[in-house]
Amino acid sequence: MSGAVDTEVTAAIPPDLSALGETPAAIEARFAGLARRVETPCGDGVLVWRIWGEGPPLVLLHGGYGSWNHWIRNVLPLSRRRQVLAPDLPGMGESATPPDPEDADAMAAIVVEGLRRLLPKGAAVDLAGFSFGGVLGGRVALQLGPALRRFVMVGPNGLGLPLAPLAPMGSWRRLEDRAARMAVHRRTLEVMMFADPGRIDPLALHLQEFNAESGRVRSPEISKTDILRRSLPGLRGRLAAIWGGEDNVARGAIASRREVIHAADPGAPFHVIPGAGHWVSYEAAEAFNATLSDLLEPD
Repeated sequence: MSGAVDTEVTAAIPPDLSALGETPAAIEARFAGLARRVETPCGDGVLVWRIWGEGPPLVLLHGGYGSWNHWIRNVLPLSRRRQVLAPDLPGMGESATPPDPEDADAMAAIVVEGLRRLLPKGAAVDLAGFSFGGVLGGRVALQLGPALRRFVMVGPNGLGLPLAPLAPMGSWRRLEDRAARMAVHRRTLEVMMFADPGRIDPLALHLQEFNAESGRVRSPEISKTDILRRSLPGLRGRLAAIWGGEDNVARGAIASRREVIHAADPGAPFHVIPGAGHWVSYEAAEAFNATLSDLLEPD
């Protein structure tokens, strides 16, 4: 991921990130270097985890065609009081492709087995899942059983609800020219991930390039089902949800998502962060971190 590319990105990298490096690659490497890197089995390869901090465990599951770095603006603030564990999900980032990349339960089992190896027996787990990580998180939460304390869904699909139509984004897959691919990655951030394209910064684009081009699991096909909705009634822990108020994926239908979640847990907190898009944990990091931290306070 080297070489200068004109991508029409004008926003500055947020100060909480730019203080840790002079380039996007250096910033990402700095965050990774502050973590413990641990491997657990994933088919014939490994599931790669990064762990920050000490305290009660908080597991963060990233979105589709993503990696741990979807949480790059969250892991350090959250790790001040928690042990934060963020895997690259099976078939994404640095983790191996799972034996069956279309079986959500099998992928969830790989994550749960990793947690059983990494955490003390009987440890209570808080779980947060963004987008596809929320969809897969429902199956992870089911398999955790009584170990689950709270499951926080961050803008997931998988609820059996219609998806808002999105503007065309194009495909980078057959483009040999990196500048052309980067234009597609920027368009994806603009159409799907951010509410305000003026907030797209060089680090966000750098992460999108790596994540999109590393993904080997067709996560959107799983997210189009109602698998998360079917998971919710069987969960042993409490539910909560966070949505960006300008999330294009749920445009005009956030209320229907609240109804589905409240049907499973009528008392579930449901927070909408104004002015933020789908990638709310990045675009509105300060508000997101405060909201998630409040949700994870002991009942």
